[in-house]
Amino acid sequence: MRSQWHISRSGIRSSTQVGRANNSKGSNDCRNFATTLCVLGCAVFTFLLLSGCGNKNVSAAASPPPNVQIVEVIERDVPVYHEYLATLDGFVNAQIQPQVSGYLIKQNYLEGALVGKNQVLFKIDPRPFQAIVDQAKAQVAQAEAQLGKTQLDVQRDTPLAKEKAIAQSQLDNDIQANLAAQATVQADKAAVEQAELNLEFTNVRSLIDGVAGIASGQVGNLVGPQIILTTVSQLEPIKAYFTVSEQQYLAFVKRNPTVAAREARQRQFELDLILADGSIYPRKGKFYAADRQVDIQTGAIRLAALFPNPSNVLRPGQFGRVRFVSYTRTGALLVPQKAVVELQGSYQVAVVGNDNKVTLRTVKVGERTGAMWIVDEGLKPAERVVVEGVQKVRDGMLVHPTLVNAPAEGN
Repeated sequence: MRSQWHISRSGIRSSTQVGRANNSKGSNDCRNFATTLCVLGCAVFTFLLLSGCGNKNVSAAASPPPNVQIVEVIERDVPVYHEYLATLDGFVNAQIQPQVSGYLIKQNYLEGALVGKNQVLFKIDPRPFQAIVDQAKAQVAQAEAQLGKTQLDVQRDTPLAKEKAIAQSQLDNDIQANLAAQATVQADKAAVEQAELNLEFTNVRSLIDGVAGIASGQVGNLVGPQIILTTVSQLEPIKAYFTVSEQQYLAFVKRNPTVAAREARQRQFELDLILADGSIYPRKGKFYAADRQVDIQTGAIRLAALFPNPSNVLRPGQFGRVRFVSYTRTGALLVPQKAVVELQGSYQVAVVGNDNKVTLRTVKVGERTGAMWIVDEGLKPAERVVVEGVQKVRDGMLVHPTLVNAPAEGN
């Protein structure tokens, strides 16, 4: 390659010398440009960082306190209602079972209708039992004839034995035969009574006044004492069975420590019956009895109430709910149920102080009454609690509260 010559102010240079000079100048320019970019990048990053922090502080300072609705803690005497699932049953349920075996030949009642005590519901074929009665009477007649003969023997042999005309042992035998004949007559008469009783048992009667159920036995069936033909239930009044927990039972005992106090309180109970369609039965019920034991499997005790049922509207097997005022809580503190937050088995409310700052406080709750909750511990009367916006408040947070009315207890 041939060298090319260049003329410049510094003199005449070859193309090789010119290239080296240009390369050295380009390298210096690149290094200077990189340094400038680095300095500018650091400046921009620092500016952005400082600008971001400043905007954050400005935003935090500018965000207003959240709006919440608050209510005041209410103090008043509260009737505490208790409500339990109930099952209805007849006051008396008589299972109608025949006492003799035989074939059903007649049904004498209308299923589902009222029947009276001693009314004949079913008829069993009486002919075999009538034959037994006739046979027993015949045996009585035979025994009485034998008794007459022994009496004649005693009357005849008594004077002969006194005159030594016959042996005394013969008279003794006559006397014993007469006594045996008397016993036979009594036994045969008892057999007649039993036969007549069995004959009467062919008329299967109702044991009580009440409503008779659908028959399980039909005409022509062979029935016996082990067969339940139907059931008759006394429905006026009707029973309502329900169960309460052992803890509730013990609480009732503590409020009424003596037998007299408990019996007096039980007489005061007026029970409402809420039917399956949600309607309330128009007649009030009364407490009837408590079971003798607590169920060891459920830890509950069974109670019974009585409700008037003159029209037989209520029937055994119906379900409903029994509700009544268990007691009156004096000076109870009430807050809406939605103001209480349950957290891992404990209960909290958000209390707003006079400075509008929130304090999360753990409370102990009691019974519910409508939309309200009785608070046993943790609150004071007229304190303000958050009822709307509970989920967005934190302990120590400043809020903007709006006082609203507490919901009615029945809502």
